[in-house]
Amino acid sequence: MIGRAHRLPVSRQVKLVGISRSSAYYVPSPVKAADLALMRRIDPLHLEHAFTGARMLMRLLKREGIVVGRRHIGTLV
Repeated sequence: MIGRAHRLPVSRQVKLVGISRSSAYYVPSPVKAADLALMRRIDPLHLEHAFTGARMLMRLLKREGIVVGRRHIGTLV
């Protein structure tokens, strides 16, 4: 969408698209492998028990031997 090699400057391109200039330079950080594994385990639990929140997911994971905080679970969900 925003091209640095384009003849228009980046500041003009973002103005035309309607986004902030800082978002044109943002590079997302990669997701850690441990977090990906945890998300893969949380997904089936959350689908099986759709009513669960972060606290209940934390307890279900703790029964399986995975110790993680509820705030981290809330971030991943």
